[in-house]
Amino acid sequence: MLNRARCRLTWTLRRTRAPLSAIARRCHRTMRSLSLAVQSKRAKERSRTFDQALLELLVGPLSKKPLRYEASTNELINEELGIAYPIIDGIPNMIPQAARTTHQNKKQEETEQH
Repeated sequence: MLNRARCRLTWTLRRTRAPLSAIARRCHRTMRSLSLAVQSKRAKERSRTFDQALLELLVGPLSKKPLRYEASTNELINEELGIAYPIIDGIPNMIPQAARTTHQNKKQEETEQH
């Protein structure tokens, strides 16, 4: 992405009749802003991801059992109770009222029907 932007900028600046020092300043300023934008985007992505090392420390607030991280839904799953706790901006929301029920409750309903 940066390389394509650099090439496009260089090509555009070569067509201008500005002195070489002005072109160099513009290039430097533009590349610095592009670099900062990429760094900012990466920092935001890192802050939103869940640090899986926390799984060693976290347990379910109701059952006190270990939790499993599900990357596809970005949730912490309590298999025993069938509850999924959402992770928002990299922070697990461990409030039971904020959790959703998972497929475990469906299994209980099926056994009750038989």
